[in-house]
Amino acid sequence: MFEIGRLSEKDKQFIWHPYTHINSTPAAIPIVKGEKAILYDEKGNKYIDGISSWWVNIHGHGNKYIARKIYEQAKKLEQVIFTAFTHEPAVELAEKLLSVLPGDFSKIFYTDDGSTATEVAIKLSLQYWKNVGDNKRKKVLAFHNSYHGDTFGAMSVSERGVYTAAFQDKLFDVIFIDTPDGENVESLKAEVEKYKNEFACFIYEPLLQGAEGMKMYNADGLNSLLVYLKNEKIICIADEVLTGFYRTGKFFAGDYLETKADIICLSKALTGGTMALGVTACTQQIYDEFVSDDKTKTLFHGHSFTANPLACVAAIASFELIQKKGFIKGVENVISHHEKFGAKLRKLEKKKYIKNVRQIGTIIAFEICTADQDDYLNKVSQSFSPFCLRKGVYLRAMGNTIYIMPPYCITSRELKKIYSVVVDFIEYHLKENAV
Repeated sequence: MFEIGRLSEKDKQFIWHPYTHINSTPAAIPIVKGEKAILYDEKGNKYIDGISSWWVNIHGHGNKYIARKIYEQAKKLEQVIFTAFTHEPAVELAEKLLSVLPGDFSKIFYTDDGSTATEVAIKLSLQYWKNVGDNKRKKVLAFHNSYHGDTFGAMSVSERGVYTAAFQDKLFDVIFIDTPDGENVESLKAEVEKYKNEFACFIYEPLLQGAEGMKMYNADGLNSLLVYLKNEKIICIADEVLTGFYRTGKFFAGDYLETKADIICLSKALTGGTMALGVTACTQQIYDEFVSDDKTKTLFHGHSFTANPLACVAAIASFELIQKKGFIKGVENVISHHEKFGAKLRKLEKKKYIKNVRQIGTIIAFEICTADQDDYLNKVSQSFSPFCLRKGVYLRAMGNTIYIMPPYCITSRELKKIYSVVVDFIEYHLKENAV
């Protein structure tokens, strides 16, 4: 055990944290325990986790049911190579997922996280057309403001910006179009029409573009676009890494759409936020083009921890908790409180303190009005998290985009405290910057 204060010192000496500007970020806070929506540091301070620990934790921290299932599995089988072998947790989880996924999916491919799930989806799509014998379909279509992960394929199909700037010349070419807004669908179709016989696939985050600023868009427009793309035989890939498991108010964002994807990617809340696991599901039609006596048609892709039994068991346990009667009440409670808070935020929006107040399901977001550009490097983020932490809340701005995405077990009292701290910050920002 480290003495109080020593853990932060050792962390700074040995560890490189993700998405962290080294010169401007305070020392990391040692967290020693999590319970439901609360994180505890080594000094006994409590923080309400307002972003579900990077959007993964839906049942709350320290969930005893999931922990027990992981423990029981660890005593039997913790890991096994997933080529010649299989195991019950992998098969059971695949069967459960296929019964609820929004589409006609028939096969599950396991990976490690969201980025690798999208890598598989892209590789499946490109190789599908190669296996079919159509060598023209090599282009990829994606949305502006998209984010699909930090590995190279995932970066390639993401918006060119601060996340990808250092690797720009190493990324493969992608054609980007705007998200549908209800009025531009026909113009989007016209853009696609130029290369329609060359597109292998279209990858999209349905209804919510998370990492690029919680951008929300029209379900009807997306559905219309998907109808057109599928008629042109373009493989449609739904990246539901963030939007799955009731984040948008329904089990999957695809449940809002009549037209379903051919491939779907899952991660984050898949295991209830307990450990890493990724899933790429596809239709039988796609799978069948990899079934051949020709060994070159094999999908040569895998991970050492593919279908890890512990992760699969955690996902099964999370799935079982989702199916319990009380689960949906937690989702509805968050949605209801967000709606009320949204009404309060819109009053501040009219005063031009903030802008773009928006909500989808359990996620509410807006921008702080500043003189700087609206993006990830906006200086608001440097003061926002420290301000909230001092008041016992953990929130993490993306530039001047503020969002709240709590675990569904959060109490009404905890939500109200988060809202209060957010309003306090808006007032603090006004005083400090005289917007």
